[in-house]
Amino acid sequence: MVPLLSTFMAKLDHYADHLLRVFKKKGGTAKRNINLIMAAMDGNPSVDVRRECILKAVCVYLNEKPDDLFKEFLDVDLGASRETEQLTLGVYVVRHEGANSADTPEDIGVIIEGCTVLQALSDVGKGCALLLGLIYSLNLSYPKHLKYTFEFLQKVLMELDGNNLSMKVQVLKNKLLE
Repeated sequence: MVPLLSTFMAKLDHYADHLLRVFKKKGGTAKRNINLIMAAMDGNPSVDVRRECILKAVCVYLNEKPDDLFKEFLDVDLGASRETEQLTLGVYVVRHEGANSADTPEDIGVIIEGCTVLQALSDVGKGCALLLGLIYSLNLSYPKHLKYTFEFLQKVLMELDGNNLSMKVQVLKNKLLE
Protein backbone atom coordinates (compact mmCIF):
# COMPACT_ATOMS: atom_id res chain seq x y z
CA MET A 1 0.00 0.00 0.00
CA VAL A 2 1.46 3.30 -1.17
CA PRO A 3 -0.47 6.55 -0.68
CA LEU A 4 -1.06 7.50 -4.30
CA LEU A 5 -1.42 11.27 -4.45
CA SER A 6 1.07 12.26 -1.77
CA THR A 7 3.73 9.87 -3.05
CA PHE A 8 3.21 10.82 -6.69
CA MET A 9 3.37 14.56 -6.02
CA ALA A 10 6.28 14.29 -3.57
CA LYS A 11 8.36 12.17 -5.96
CA LEU A 12 7.49 14.39 -8.92
CA ASP A 13 8.57 17.45 -6.94
CA HIS A 14 11.69 15.62 -5.73
CA TYR A 15 12.76 14.74 -9.26
CA ALA A 16 11.63 18.04 -10.83
CA ASP A 17 15.00 19.82 -10.72
CA HIS A 18 16.83 16.66 -11.83
CA LEU A 19 14.40 16.21 -14.73
CA LEU A 20 14.78 19.84 -15.79
CA ARG A 21 18.56 19.38 -15.81
CA VAL A 22 18.25 16.22 -17.93
CA PHE A 23 15.81 17.92 -20.31
CA LYS A 24 18.25 20.79 -20.92
CA LYS A 25 20.86 18.32 -22.15
CA LYS A 26 18.52 16.79 -24.72
CA GLY A 27 19.08 17.89 -28.30
CA GLY A 28 17.27 18.08 -31.62
CA THR A 29 13.54 18.17 -32.13
CA ALA A 30 12.88 16.82 -28.65
CA LYS A 31 14.73 19.78 -27.11
CA ARG A 32 12.67 22.22 -29.19
CA ASN A 33 9.43 20.53 -28.15
CA ILE A 34 10.47 20.41 -24.50
CA ASN A 35 11.38 24.11 -24.60
CA LEU A 36 7.92 24.92 -26.03
CA ILE A 37 6.30 22.96 -23.21
CA MET A 38 8.49 24.56 -20.55
CA ALA A 39 7.67 28.07 -21.81
CA ALA A 40 4.33 27.77 -20.00
CA MET A 41 6.25 27.89 -16.70
CA ASP A 42 7.56 31.37 -17.57
CA GLY A 43 4.05 32.81 -17.65
CA ASN A 44 2.82 30.96 -14.57
CA PRO A 45 5.33 29.80 -11.94
CA SER A 46 2.76 27.80 -9.91
CA VAL A 47 3.65 24.29 -8.79
CA ASP A 48 0.65 22.86 -10.69
CA VAL A 49 1.86 24.30 -14.02
CA ARG A 50 5.41 23.12 -13.26
CA ARG A 51 4.19 19.57 -12.63
CA GLU A 52 2.08 19.60 -15.81
CA CYS A 53 5.02 20.83 -17.89
CA ILE A 54 7.35 18.22 -16.44
CA LEU A 55 4.89 15.39 -17.09
CA LYS A 56 4.45 16.51 -20.70
CA ALA A 57 8.23 16.87 -21.13
CA VAL A 58 8.78 13.33 -19.80
CA CYS A 59 6.57 12.09 -22.65
CA VAL A 60 8.62 14.02 -25.20
CA TYR A 61 11.93 12.90 -23.67
CA LEU A 62 10.81 9.26 -23.97
CA ASN A 63 9.85 9.84 -27.65
CA GLU A 64 6.13 9.75 -26.99
CA LYS A 65 3.49 12.37 -27.69
CA PRO A 66 2.09 14.28 -24.73
CA ASP A 67 -1.06 14.96 -26.78
CA ASP A 68 -1.82 11.22 -26.58
CA LEU A 69 -2.07 11.49 -22.78
CA PHE A 70 -3.18 15.09 -22.20
CA LYS A 71 -6.08 16.38 -24.30
CA GLU A 72 -7.00 20.06 -24.25
CA PHE A 73 -10.37 21.38 -25.34
CA LEU A 74 -12.05 24.76 -25.42
CA ASP A 75 -15.33 25.12 -23.54
CA VAL A 76 -17.03 26.09 -26.82
CA ASP A 77 -15.65 23.11 -28.78
CA LEU A 78 -18.67 21.19 -30.03
CA GLY A 79 -16.55 18.24 -31.18
CA ALA A 80 -14.95 17.73 -27.76
CA SER A 81 -17.47 15.13 -26.58
CA ARG A 82 -17.01 13.19 -29.81
CA GLU A 83 -13.22 13.27 -29.37
CA THR A 84 -13.38 12.16 -25.74
CA GLU A 85 -15.53 9.18 -26.68
CA GLN A 86 -12.70 7.99 -28.94
CA LEU A 87 -10.01 8.26 -26.25
CA THR A 88 -8.70 5.08 -24.71
CA LEU A 89 -6.99 6.72 -21.74
CA GLY A 90 -6.18 10.28 -20.92
CA VAL A 91 -6.39 13.39 -18.84
CA TYR A 92 -8.52 16.11 -20.38
CA VAL A 93 -8.36 19.82 -19.74
CA VAL A 94 -11.18 22.19 -20.71
CA ARG A 95 -10.12 25.81 -21.01
CA HIS A 96 -12.24 28.90 -21.52
CA GLU A 97 -12.03 30.31 -25.03
CA GLY A 98 -9.35 33.00 -25.11
CA ALA A 99 -7.71 31.79 -21.89
CA ASN A 100 -3.96 31.46 -21.64
CA SER A 101 -1.88 28.91 -19.74
CA ALA A 102 -1.91 31.09 -16.60
CA ASP A 103 -5.70 30.93 -16.33
CA THR A 104 -7.40 28.22 -14.31
CA PRO A 105 -9.01 25.53 -16.51
CA GLU A 106 -12.78 25.13 -16.54
CA ASP A 107 -12.47 21.39 -15.89
CA ILE A 108 -9.84 18.66 -15.59
CA GLY A 109 -10.75 14.99 -15.64
CA VAL A 110 -9.80 11.44 -16.48
CA ILE A 111 -11.13 9.38 -19.37
CA ILE A 112 -10.94 5.60 -19.68
CA GLU A 113 -12.37 3.82 -22.71
CA GLY A 114 -14.20 6.95 -23.85
CA CYS A 115 -15.97 7.46 -20.51
CA THR A 116 -15.28 10.31 -18.14
CA VAL A 117 -14.51 8.52 -14.87
CA LEU A 118 -13.30 11.53 -12.89
CA GLN A 119 -13.95 15.22 -13.36
CA ALA A 120 -13.57 18.54 -11.55
CA LEU A 121 -10.01 17.74 -10.54
CA SER A 122 -7.82 20.54 -9.25
CA ASP A 123 -4.82 20.08 -11.56
CA VAL A 124 -3.30 17.96 -14.33
CA GLY A 125 -0.73 16.34 -12.01
CA LYS A 126 -3.52 15.02 -9.83
CA GLY A 127 -5.35 13.77 -12.92
CA CYS A 128 -2.26 11.93 -14.09
CA ALA A 129 -1.70 10.38 -10.65
CA LEU A 130 -5.32 9.24 -10.42
CA LEU A 131 -5.21 7.84 -13.96
CA LEU A 132 -2.10 5.85 -13.02
CA GLY A 133 -3.85 4.59 -9.89
CA LEU A 134 -6.92 3.54 -11.87
CA ILE A 135 -4.82 1.72 -14.44
CA TYR A 136 -2.88 -0.06 -11.72
CA SER A 137 -5.90 -0.97 -9.55
CA LEU A 138 -8.08 -2.06 -12.49
CA ASN A 139 -5.14 -4.04 -13.92
CA LEU A 140 -5.43 -2.31 -17.29
CA SER A 141 -2.66 -2.42 -19.85
CA TYR A 142 -0.78 0.73 -20.67
CA PRO A 143 -1.42 2.07 -24.17
CA LYS A 144 1.46 1.00 -26.42
CA HIS A 145 2.08 4.56 -27.59
CA LEU A 146 2.58 5.69 -23.94
CA LYS A 147 4.17 2.62 -22.39
CA TYR A 148 7.48 4.30 -21.49
CA THR A 149 5.79 7.28 -19.86
CA PHE A 150 3.61 5.06 -17.71
CA GLU A 151 6.55 2.79 -16.96
CA PHE A 152 8.48 5.83 -15.73
CA LEU A 153 5.55 6.98 -13.60
CA GLN A 154 4.97 3.54 -12.09
CA LYS A 155 8.48 2.23 -11.64
CA VAL A 156 10.56 5.36 -11.05
CA LEU A 157 8.16 7.86 -9.48
CA MET A 158 5.94 5.47 -7.54
CA GLU A 159 8.67 2.83 -7.06
CA LEU A 160 6.24 0.00 -7.81
CA ASP A 161 7.76 -3.11 -9.43
CA GLY A 162 10.88 -1.10 -10.22
CA ASN A 163 13.27 -4.00 -10.72
CA ASN A 164 12.90 -4.52 -14.48
CA LEU A 165 13.08 -1.32 -16.48
CA SER A 166 13.14 -0.92 -20.23
CA MET A 167 16.36 0.51 -21.62
CA LYS A 168 14.83 3.96 -22.24
CA VAL A 169 13.50 4.31 -18.73
CA GLN A 170 16.67 2.87 -17.19
CA VAL A 171 18.78 5.47 -19.03
CA LEU A 172 16.50 8.27 -17.79
CA LYS A 173 16.62 6.94 -14.23
CA ASN A 174 20.42 6.75 -14.37
CA LYS A 175 20.61 10.34 -15.60
CA LEU A 176 18.35 11.44 -12.75
CA LEU A 177 20.68 9.84 -10.22
CA GLU A 178 23.88 11.41 -11.63
